[in-house]
Amino acid sequence: MVELAEKEKLVIVGGSDMEFAEIAFEYFTYDSQLEVVGFSVERKGVRKSLRFMTSPKLRGVPVVPFQELEAFYSPSDTKIFVAVTYTSLNRPRTRLYEEVRKKGFNVVSYVSSKSFVWRNVKIGQNTFIFENNVIQYNAEIGNNVILWSGNHIGHRSKIGDNCYISSHVVVSGFCEIGENCFLGVNSCVADRVKIARDCIIGAGAVVIKDTEEGKVYVGNPARPLTKSSFETFDVEIGEH
Repeated sequence: MVELAEKEKLVIVGGSDMEFAEIAFEYFTYDSQLEVVGFSVERKGVRKSLRFMTSPKLRGVPVVPFQELEAFYSPSDTKIFVAVTYTSLNRPRTRLYEEVRKKGFNVVSYVSSKSFVWRNVKIGQNTFIFENNVIQYNAEIGNNVILWSGNHIGHRSKIGDNCYISSHVVVSGFCEIGENCFLGVNSCVADRVKIARDCIIGAGAVVIKDTEEGKVYVGNPARPLTKSSFETFDVEIGEH
């Protein structure tokens, strides 16, 4: 009789509402070789959510304070995924990702078995790639990136660290998406276009030329709004 290898342990770090954390639990549980043994959330998140005050468990596993994470789980045998969305232009997810690494934990990524990823694509840490994504030849996906379902990332394009790509986005070939960007549903980036860091590309926007840092772009062809991305996402100056 062949013995099955023991699954590696995973803890999912979530935000205050834990919705993405629960989604990540589902995907890691049914489409990976990792076993989710716990959730973790910052104490302020625990206080905001009544369900964690009445029950210290979620989906049958413990929920522990992030500040005390290493008291419950050892960095030597537990991996981490930070499941936070685009709140404050990706800043909270980025901060938690960096703090997890400082604590000494190994951070994992998830790539759906129902996505198409060409053999020489590079994918960083703490990246989550949902179903029906197509990532073509020699594309690069950075650290701490979320690719929700149904996107197309063209050949040799690069997605920078800490980006959030929502659903059915088309990034054409030879594009560069800068750090911390948010690309809305059904937006489109033409060939060889560079999206500067900290940009918001609105739902359905069609970007045909390079953008400026910290701007919000809407429409077809996309044009910048007066209000910056930092104002739109309520990002404090110190977090830029």
